[in-house]
Amino acid sequence: MRVFWVWGVALGLTACLAGASVAQDADGVVRGEVTNLPLPRYVSLKTNEGNARRGPGLTHRIDWVFTRAGMPLRITAEYENWRRIEDAEGAGGWVHYSLLSGTRTVLVAADMLDLRASPVTDGAVVLRAEAGVIARLLECKIDWCRVSIADEKGWAPKASLWGVDDDESFD
Repeated sequence: MRVFWVWGVALGLTACLAGASVAQDADGVVRGEVTNLPLPRYVSLKTNEGNARRGPGLTHRIDWVFTRAGMPLRITAEYENWRRIEDAEGAGGWVHYSLLSGTRTVLVAADMLDLRASPVTDGAVVLRAEAGVIARLLECKIDWCRVSIADEKGWAPKASLWGVDDDESFD
């Protein structure tokens, strides 16, 4: 069994609100007017450094710098080429869309999380991960998600992860 520890820290302040537009479809799903994708939604940081600004544009002050490639982020608004994002602690701001990836990742939220061979509480433990470790999200069922950390795969309770909604399921 391998154990994974967290590395890297992000610094900064909290996000501000700016004039972003959204639309609600017939099913009641809120969608961004730029991409027509659901809001909020999860993405990940594409690079090792991403500036989160007070507003959507290069003239706005940098409030936060994300420093971990793969960090899961939640998009809460869109404005032209800018996305308002937040991290697991609610910090963030506006980032240029080119800094974001559609690759889904999650942040381990539980201290020393046991990842299991199957999605059951008594499944064999295949690896352990410390709170703050970033894992690639592979699939989710009602209560469990299959994740990958450094080419090791395992199942984790959805409630122990940040970067996936409670009602989200996919293969």
